[in-house]
Amino acid sequence: MDPTLRKLTLTLVLGALAPLLDSTVVSIALHTLSTDLHAPTATVQWVSTAYLLALATVVPLSAWAVERVGGRRLWLTSLTLFLTGSVLCGLARDTGSLIAFRVVQGVGAGLLLPVLQTLVMRAAGGRNLGRLMAAITLPAVVVPILGPVLGGLVVGHLSWRWIFYVNVPVCLLALSLAWRTLPKDTPGNHDRRPRLDLTGLLLLSPGLAALAYGLTENGAARATATPLGAVLVAAFVVHALRADAPLVDVRLFRDRAFAVSSVLLFLGGLALFGGMFLLPLYYQQIRGEGVVAAGLLLAPQGVGSLLARVTGPLTDRVGPRPVVVGGLLLTALGTLPFAFRNPAGVLLPVALAVRGLGMSAANMAVMVGAYQGLTPAQIPHASTATRIVQQLGGSFGTAVLAAVLTRGHGGGTFPHAFLWATSFTIVAAGVGLGLPSRVALAERPN
Repeated sequence: MDPTLRKLTLTLVLGALAPLLDSTVVSIALHTLSTDLHAPTATVQWVSTAYLLALATVVPLSAWAVERVGGRRLWLTSLTLFLTGSVLCGLARDTGSLIAFRVVQGVGAGLLLPVLQTLVMRAAGGRNLGRLMAAITLPAVVVPILGPVLGGLVVGHLSWRWIFYVNVPVCLLALSLAWRTLPKDTPGNHDRRPRLDLTGLLLLSPGLAALAYGLTENGAARATATPLGAVLVAAFVVHALRADAPLVDVRLFRDRAFAVSSVLLFLGGLALFGGMFLLPLYYQQIRGEGVVAAGLLLAPQGVGSLLARVTGPLTDRVGPRPVVVGGLLLTALGTLPFAFRNPAGVLLPVALAVRGLGMSAANMAVMVGAYQGLTPAQIPHASTATRIVQQLGGSFGTAVLAAVLTRGHGGGTFPHAFLWATSFTIVAAGVGLGLPSRVALAERPN
């Protein structure tokens, strides 16, 4: 990889590490927040929900904002917002202020990942995409290893405020590197800057927020918010197909490779986030482990994900289809042992390593399939669309697996939940066969 591109990629990856790590650490600390802030669990849950809704609301803006204000300015602004929100969260005096400051964090975090993908893909010019994906997906590998352990240590030995203060040094270092490394935005003709698709914004952002909220809630909230969100998103699709400059260009889904990759990202988000929801609960509720011990026991999955970095160059050589299908089958194989009652303890670390290897390899290759052959003008829209699809897949997967656990009322439902997760992964492997060959990808229009 070109040294300049490598330096740019590592700078952006460091900035993306903070919000991903923050989400994992905060989820572990919700019980402590409820106790220390003297608030019911239902109220404290909004510390996570408000963050998620803010993130879902601003993601659709990223494609327009990159073109309007420039990638460098947008990255620095987003990272500064996340840093400011982190400091304010640490200083919060009650649950209400903490929830409000989490919204500030969510706005910053919602823009960071799409901007990262846009800047790196544009700089790469369509070359070495497998190697690039191995680099920019690194935070998703590090977080499952560090997040639960760091969260357990902070909650167990420090004030809850430090779950937010730990973001400060990471953000400051990332800002310093970005200020020196990111190329300056090229001044453009003001008349050619894209205008904001206000109609699209008023349809898509509330629609995604309603879907995210409905999938995280139960009862009447889910029954109301989820259909409303689906209607708003469908209305946006109709609008975007007619608009000259839509907020997100849904015409990208007419391309077979991008459409199949998007379906796989939805199912992959389901497997990834669904697994992140199930596995800590399994070790704590079924195996009787503490928070820190459960985090350490999940480390083999992160080790497997690190080993998957070698599949980046492989994807560049053979194309994404074989890597995606093989990776998803490995993910299913690594998930299946958890579907048995009382599996041998020595088997589980091996299964987690296999699961991490397969899931990480598949995710990297899917992103290569989504981006290969796109023009520079299409890349911001692709970054926004892939982020939306993956986020919805994660919310949907977590909601389905949580419903399976809730209906069973006990530890005996964990095997059923892991069977559901395995089944989703096998379905995704079948979808992966629909990815075009490497030759077909190379012939996509530019």
